[in-house]
Parts: sequence; structure tokens; C-alpha cells
Amino acid sequence: MTHPFQSARLTYRAVEPEGDSALFLSIFHDPFGFHNANISLPKPQNKASAQAYLKQVAESKLVGVVMCLSAENSQETSSHDDSTEGQSKENNLSRLTPIGAIHLSALEPKHAHHRHTEIGIDILPRYQNQGYGSEAIRWITDFAFSQCGMHRVLLRSLEWSPGARRLYERLGFQFEGREREAFWSGGRWWDGFSFGMLEGEWRVLQEAGNDAGSGKV
Repeated sequence: MTHPFQSARLTYRAVEPEGDSALFLSIFHDPFGFHNANISLPKPQNKASAQAYLKQVAESKLVGVVMCLSAENSQETSSHDDSTEGQSKENNLSRLTPIGAIHLSALEPKHAHHRHTEIGIDILPRYQNQGYGSEAIRWITDFAFSQCGMHRVLLRSLEWSPGARRLYERLGFQFEGREREAFWSGGRWWDGFSFGMLEGEWRVLQEAGNDAGSGKV
């Protein structure tokens, strides 16, 4: 049986409010990644801002996880002895290398019947352009439809980050709309883009082997 919280190279674990402070601070200290991922004023970020985001991902999202490079032999089991199994799992978790975070937004309870969610993703600079982003997006998209019962999954990008648009379309997301000159940066106005995948479209990709393409992000 496929491990539900692993993909080919990555393991997805819960956000630890204490242990992941350094990871989220590193995410916020990447000015280029920060600017590409959100529309907030691109100013230097402090620990309080990073901690607030960590808390949001851990507590306010439908699903919020830390993306980790899988430990060597992490999927192997040497014994079914209960006395060693727990220790083995704990050791494997301690050997994982955090590289970023990914989450699904949560609708307000009064809107939950609409069954849609939006993906947010952050990857540390040294791990970008190696395909981890596309791998993680595929995993959480699958999770959204197969486990969370979503009908529609959304991704957004900004005009100043053209690589994101190319990636999302390669992964099978359909271009759905453009916000014209909605965002100000670098002395000019930029467009925003939205992309969506419906449950039926996801099922077609599953039947086809989920091989819509892989971007190096």
C-alpha cells in the first residue's frame, strides 16, 4: 500500500509550532520567493511575521504540512515488533530534511458545501528548480480530491512569475481568469492569474497515469 503522506522523493509531516520556527523564518527571509508567493508589500520580514504564518498553516488551513526530503530507507520496515516500530518511525522523522511547506485553504463552515480549496506552496531557494514543487502540488491535489472530497482545486500566480503559470498548466490546471493590472510592483501594474482543476478532470489524469508533465520547480 502506498504511504499516504509520501510521494516519490518527499515526505509530508505535520507542522511543529516549536520545531519549525527556523524553517518558516527562512521562507520569509527569501525576498524573491516571498514576492512570488504573495501580494503583501515586499518588505523585510521578522520572526513574529514568520511565526504568525506558521501558526496559520498549522491551525487554520484545511491541510498544512511541511515538505521534507525523505530519509534513506525511510519506507523500509525491519520488523513488526511493536517495541521497535515506534522508535524506528521516530528516528526516520528526525532524519527528514525540511524544504518548504504546502497547504490547502479552508472555507468558512457556512461556505463548506461549495467544496473548493486553494493551494499555497513555499520552497526554500536551494531546493527550487528540482521538481519538488510539481511533486508536492500533485500530491496535495490528489489528497484534496481523494481524501478531502473537494470538487475544485485552485492555484494562483502573478504576471511577474511566468514560470508558475507554465508549471500549473503542465500539471493539468486550466487557466480560468485574469485580474487585469490588479497588483503594483516595481513601478508598474501587473496582472494576476487563476487556474483550476475539477474533480472530473483530476479523475481523467488519474486514469491516464497522472502524467500531465513535470515542471522543475
